[in-house]
Amino acid sequence: MSTASITDSARATVEAALEEFLAANDPHTMSNIAFRGARFDAGLAWVHFPVGHGGLGLRPELNRLVEERLRKAGAHAQDPASFFMALAGPTIVTHGSDEVKKRFLRPMFTGEERWCQLFSEPGAGSDFAGLGTRAVRDGDEWVVNGQKVWNTMAHLGDWGMLVTRTDPEQPKHKGMTYFAIDMHSAGVEVRPLRQITGEAEFNEVYMTDARVPDSQRIGEIGEGWRVALTTLMNERTAIGGGGGGNAKRRGPIDEAVRLWRGRPADQRDRAHLDQLMRLWCKSEVLRLTNARAAQAAKAGNPGPEGSIAKLMLAEFNKKVTEFSVELMGANGMIDYDYTFRRPDNLSVDGFEAGVRHSFLRSRANSIEGGTSEIMRNILGEQVLGLPGEPRVDKELPWIKVPRN
Repeated sequence: MSTASITDSARATVEAALEEFLAANDPHTMSNIAFRGARFDAGLAWVHFPVGHGGLGLRPELNRLVEERLRKAGAHAQDPASFFMALAGPTIVTHGSDEVKKRFLRPMFTGEERWCQLFSEPGAGSDFAGLGTRAVRDGDEWVVNGQKVWNTMAHLGDWGMLVTRTDPEQPKHKGMTYFAIDMHSAGVEVRPLRQITGEAEFNEVYMTDARVPDSQRIGEIGEGWRVALTTLMNERTAIGGGGGGNAKRRGPIDEAVRLWRGRPADQRDRAHLDQLMRLWCKSEVLRLTNARAAQAAKAGNPGPEGSIAKLMLAEFNKKVTEFSVELMGANGMIDYDYTFRRPDNLSVDGFEAGVRHSFLRSRANSIEGGTSEIMRNILGEQVLGLPGEPRVDKELPWIKVPRN
């Protein structure tokens, strides 16, 4: 059977499932949670996931067909906090046991349980594999002690994606284990980190003798690095794929164009026009790169190429927000509320929260999900095939690696 006929057959399967689903479920009369629960049961949550776990076992690009059809039918748009669903969902379905999948995937998709990410530590950010948060086995449970940092929306999370050190005698990439931790359990403390925007969207999380059942382990013991890579690759793709917009709405560049058009005619100098056009071209390249990557997707979990869009988006957002504030002149320096606040949802990185906010918030784009420097290393080594940087501690037991 040809690739085209396979694709046509898969599309027909999804369309038939959508017809049957919408005939029995009306988004106008059902609660969003009930509607999304029914959608999960119909295999229309993630169509590339296995049957019985929210999917139909089909190609991932068909998810777009599902989203478009359900939006037309009146279904609610996804909560912005579902960003973490795009990280935890693929990780659990790829590495979790059947029990873990049954426990977490459905309430994650309905929004009944929110997730956050507990990866970076004060001494293990760019060198993530150097983390030191310990998990020690105690019967059917693990006792966790350590500190995580830069944990987005952890103050609202019900569950955390937690990577720990379970065997300090192994090299740092081999002695890690991945868990789902209950953020409301004893011994878990979330503290706010105030940002330049005035928000405390980020947090630090302390775990003191926190107990995690072994049934909440995701992947095998000692395989935490491999499991975490699934999360990280999906995170970079989600971040990079979210900034290019589409043919009708191109994201941050639209606001820059609006500001330009709003300037008096005598202030539309050719130098700024040239700068705006260069930014517009970069925005188009980012949008088309994301579109091509989506068309070329062959499986649910992306490869290192997702780092291309993530790196480009981070640097582009900083440039376009700087340009927009420059267009505002002195007005760009006033009328911003720096009051400390804990957001109820993910901070918006476009311009919906205002140009000034976006200018400040975009500073984080080149850090979160992997710094731009790390992205360049990944692209150089895994995409271009360049020699890696010397790593003298790669084969050493973690406990013998020098640390400050």
